[in-house]
Amino acid sequence: MPQIRPITDLRNTTEISDLCHKQQEPVFITKNGHGDLVVMSIETYERELALGDVYKKLAVAEQQIQDGKLLDGDEVFSGLKKRYYKNV
Repeated sequence: MPQIRPITDLRNTTEISDLCHKQQEPVFITKNGHGDLVVMSIETYERELALGDVYKKLAVAEQQIQDGKLLDGDEVFSGLKKRYYKNV
C-alpha cells in the first residue's frame, strides 16, 4: 500500500529513510494536500530503472514480431559465440 506523508514529515529524515527501506517502495510527499515529491531508497530506484528498461526492450521485441523481423535462434547464438568466444 503506498505511503503518503505530508511534507512536514521530512523533518524526521531517519524515519522517512527507514520507511523507504522497510517498505521497498516510494513514499509520496504532499504539500498543501497535493502531491509534491516522491522519495525512495536507491535500491528501489535502481529496481524501477531496471524494470523500465526491461519493459522498453519487450515493447521493441513485440514490435519486431509484429513487423515480421524475426531472427533464427541458432544463427544468433552462433554469431554471439564467434564474437565473444574466439576459440569456437
